[in-house]
Amino acid sequence: MLLTIRPGRLSAMSRLLTTLAVLSALSALPAQAKAPKLTLFISVDALGSDLLLRNRPRLTGGLGRLLDTGAYYPYARYAYAEARTAPGHATLATGANPWRHGIVDNDVYERASGQAVQVYLDPTHQVLEGVTVPTADSSPANLMAETLADRLRVATQGRGKVVALSFKARAAIPLAGRTGQAWWFDEATGKMVTSTWYAKEVPAWMQAFNARKLADAGFSKTWELLRPRAEYVGEDDRATEPPDPYSMGRTFPHALNGGLKAPGPGSYRVFGVSPLSHDLLVQSAKAALEGEGLGKDDVPDILAVSFSGTDAVFHAFGPYSWEMQDTLLRLDQAMGELITAAERAAGGKAHLTIALSADHGGAEIAEAWAQAGVPAVRLNPVEAAKGLAQELQAKFKADVTVKLLELDVYLGGKALESGQLDGVAVRRAAAAWLAKQPFTVLAVAKDDLDTAPDTGGLVAPLRRGYYPQRSGDVLFVSKPFYVVSDYPRGTNHGTPYSYDTQVPVVFAGKGVKPGLYLQEIDPVDVTPTLSALLEMGMPASAEGKPRAEALTGK
Repeated sequence: MLLTIRPGRLSAMSRLLTTLAVLSALSALPAQAKAPKLTLFISVDALGSDLLLRNRPRLTGGLGRLLDTGAYYPYARYAYAEARTAPGHATLATGANPWRHGIVDNDVYERASGQAVQVYLDPTHQVLEGVTVPTADSSPANLMAETLADRLRVATQGRGKVVALSFKARAAIPLAGRTGQAWWFDEATGKMVTSTWYAKEVPAWMQAFNARKLADAGFSKTWELLRPRAEYVGEDDRATEPPDPYSMGRTFPHALNGGLKAPGPGSYRVFGVSPLSHDLLVQSAKAALEGEGLGKDDVPDILAVSFSGTDAVFHAFGPYSWEMQDTLLRLDQAMGELITAAERAAGGKAHLTIALSADHGGAEIAEAWAQAGVPAVRLNPVEAAKGLAQELQAKFKADVTVKLLELDVYLGGKALESGQLDGVAVRRAAAAWLAKQPFTVLAVAKDDLDTAPDTGGLVAPLRRGYYPQRSGDVLFVSKPFYVVSDYPRGTNHGTPYSYDTQVPVVFAGKGVKPGLYLQEIDPVDVTPTLSALLEMGMPASAEGKPRAEALTGK
């Protein structure tokens, strides 16, 4: 049978088919019709994957719920060599490695002054209502890449707000970028402060928060165990821990007065180690949510919070200590309060997206590793620098100065700086000497970084972390389990090995497909994924990509 359709009816049917096709296409779009009102960007300083996985069964608060209900990647790994706080936060914020964003370490050697300075040093911008240290961080002027915060501000034509909070300036500054607000804890005054880069005066909401003097209130308190002693693994009193870290004692309970008679810089420093620091950040975040009206309209905002107390505990007591176990339990509680406050500010879970990661992991205390049979050694960079200086001075018959900052070796001296000595020859001689030392896997002069063979896969991480204006003249990698530190006790991080570079990544909330994702990813993917959730372009120098499986389930 031949079906005949009149022209008028054909037009009507065409319109019907077109309408059905459009409806079908719309139904196939992602569930989020628009960007979340609020994005909560959380970083936990020194939260390595191994540390989190060991403690996960006891986490039932905010952190535990994120792992259970979010898109959880246990195995993200930084692709550059020096796993440190400043480059880690810059990478999370920009989606780029240090070779693009320029933040190679917490400190860099300033050749003009002959001293180590903090990487976000900016003498032209002072701290507001705090103490300005001449060598300390104060602005993002040295951050050479656009951040997620900057991209949001541009994409929303300045309407979207960004507030970043941390105990460390080198964490808050990159998370705020050039155009957000950065606030950090000032150990000299016990207040949250910013610099003249970000504000001309402290806003009323932060003034009101500082007036609460939460750090002063912690002076008379002690850090007690949250759970019964039987629930903690190992021993509280470990011989490998410092005898009296931060003047708070080696075992629980810990006094938080710093040995002082009244609150002051010493007690504020101890406060920053204790779990009370988590609570102060949560309370400051709640003040920012209300004071800035974050999440109150359809223009997306970002609240970034970097918890720094975990890193201070790590350095003093080590990642296996009771102190680390307890601070994670208390962070778990604090994070629950933070997430609840963010949900309320955004008008419910349906309007909130959350991302969580860490800037680095960390090594066990070298002596504790050695007691357990691990071939661990404490490497003093000061002594290594002396040995290298003696070698170069004997070889070239001239004064050559050596400064070691983590994996960077800075060479100087009048003979080298005046051109009397061949710089390339000196740098290659330094690399050759370092390569022969029992603590070294490889060493390479900056002149050979692009051409050096990479049979062990460690030159590529050095390249990604190298920025000519700030990196050393020679780069080296120590052997696994060598803890580079000029302190006789405690521990450190900063190598390309998994205990330092492997961190968790979690996405949760609006637009996210929950699940456990076991593929190894790179933290450069965090900001591109958030860019996709925010329905905007990526920061200009981003190297990562959106994690499509966390957004589509495929």
